[in-house]
This record gives sequence, structure tokens and C-alpha cells, in this order.
Amino acid sequence: MTTFESSIKQVPYSQEAVYRNISDLNNLERVRDRVPQDKIESFSFDHDTVSVSVPPVGQITLRIIDRDEPKCVKFESVNSPMPFNLWIQVLPVTADSAKMKVTVKADIPFMLKGMVAGPLKDGVEKIADVLAMVPYV
Repeated sequence: MTTFESSIKQVPYSQEAVYRNISDLNNLERVRDRVPQDKIESFSFDHDTVSVSVPPVGQITLRIIDRDEPKCVKFESVNSPMPFNLWIQVLPVTADSAKMKVTVKADIPFMLKGMVAGPLKDGVEKIADVLAMVPYV
């Protein structure tokens, strides 16, 4: 397993507000308009799962497997070309701010590691950037 971690992002909302929003994927409805239509073909979600279709990778579905209120939400890939887990950690900074980090642990075949490690690291950082910009109200 290979681990990729984002940098730590500062979020101007309380730990509880951030956790409440990321632990219920129905809240993605509020950011649907921010999904880059030129990079993602389909985007759907419910309380526990989110699915995206990303050319040329294909369909990827993540399901929440653990909620550790108010500090972490863990996901596992259900449908993906490569099995992986993703978790979002949220820690308080002050009563009205938090810090966040995204981690992905992927089972990358040795022959593919050189080709996918860079894009995966970039992807983890972009996910963290987007999550840091979401209005958690």
C-alpha cells in the first residue's frame, strides 16, 4: 500500500460544522455547481456514497465506512480501477476554525506506481483544496 497525504488546510469553520457536512454526502448538492464539467462526466451521491466518472480513468465510487465524530470520515473504493481508502481528518484550531488533511492509501501495482503516483498526489491535494473552500454553514 502506498500512502498519499495532502498538506494541512486551514478552514474558517468549526470542527463540528465541517464534520457534519462531510459525514453526510447529501451535502454535496451545495457544491454540485463547482464540479468541473470538462473533467467529470457524471457525479452522483447519497448519504453514504459518491460516484464520479472521470475520463480516461472511468467510474469511481466511494462509500463511507467509518465516522469518528467529530474528527474523521473514512471511505473505501467500491468501484475503482485500483482499490484505495480515503480519509478526511478534521481537528479544531479555535471555536470557529479547524484544520483538515486528506489521506489516500492505495494498492498500486509495482509496474504502475511510476505512472500514477504523481497524478494521485496531485489529486489528493486538489481534493483537500476544494474541501478547504467549501462553505460549511
